[in-house]
Amino acid sequence: MENLTTRIKKAARIIISGSTPARQLRKDVPAITPEEVAEVRVFFQREKFFIFGHARSGTTLLARLVRLHPEVHCNWQAHFFTRKPFLKSLVVDPEVETWLSHHSNRWNRGRDLSPVVLRAAADYILERDAHKAGKRIVGDKSPSSIFHGLAVRNMAAVYPDGRLINIVRDGRDAALSHRFQGFVDRQDKLSREDRKIRTDFIRDPQSFLNGQRSLFTGKEMLDIAGSWVKNVIETEAEGKRLYGEYYYQLRYEDLVAKPWEEMSKVWRFLGAAEPDEVLHAALQAELTANPDKEWQQEKSGDLAQYIPKGQQGNWQNMFTDADRAIFKQVAGDLLIQWGYEKDLNW
Repeated sequence: MENLTTRIKKAARIIISGSTPARQLRKDVPAITPEEVAEVRVFFQREKFFIFGHARSGTTLLARLVRLHPEVHCNWQAHFFTRKPFLKSLVVDPEVETWLSHHSNRWNRGRDLSPVVLRAAADYILERDAHKAGKRIVGDKSPSSIFHGLAVRNMAAVYPDGRLINIVRDGRDAALSHRFQGFVDRQDKLSREDRKIRTDFIRDPQSFLNGQRSLFTGKEMLDIAGSWVKNVIETEAEGKRLYGEYYYQLRYEDLVAKPWEEMSKVWRFLGAAEPDEVLHAALQAELTANPDKEWQQEKSGDLAQYIPKGQQGNWQNMFTDADRAIFKQVAGDLLIQWGYEKDLNW
């Protein structure tokens, strides 16, 4: 009788709303066990790493440089752990859970197979590329500026044996770069106010470049400053907690100022062979390229010609007093902690 009543209620909802109720997805997927990791590594033997960082903090540059090493491959934007629907969306449907954990499924050894499926799927995607490139260490770079610490926890549930690299950039320069990226790449998602700022910048760039007018609305500045703080704090905390010596962090500014020194540290962290002079020469050659500038010019030439590129500290000229006040209030202490400022007098 209860089943019949339930069916009648469901039918009534369909008649009234014209659609079936949304399926309830399971919230938690079990983490992979050490035993399962050991088993999966028999088949997928390459070492894995992931590069996280706030948007426009140098994740792409780091990926371009790290893959120069003859043993290291890196590609980007798999977003296994950093953007919805996440890798785990493959197994969150209750019917999939039932299939992978059902007692009649003799392949699951009495345990939900979901974490093994997730690991095997990601491993295959990564190693397929690495095999073609002939590299023994493989990683993905995906900016983690939406889910912050959750992205690290998502990663640890599938890759507790992986390595995590977190790159941090001065949040003020990251904010400017992110704003310009939005003007170039996400014009269809800009608000009316944002579109007006974009149009005004093209008409009179100098008033923005010298800090007389702001590129940001007050809400935009609050949001991006808060996002940067949350990302830096949570990624570092969770990275150290979950990965210990397999967590590595660096500043974008140090990478640009001392690329050979910083990249040598990164390659050693990944367990790659000691870098040599051939790699040094390849690094210097790669640093002369600027694909981001070329992409912006192709995508939005009317705007790109005015965007300052390759200069650290652009915020000093372009932030208005109001921009400075908001960012200082939200992120001032963290800027000091990371060595970007000595005090709040800026």
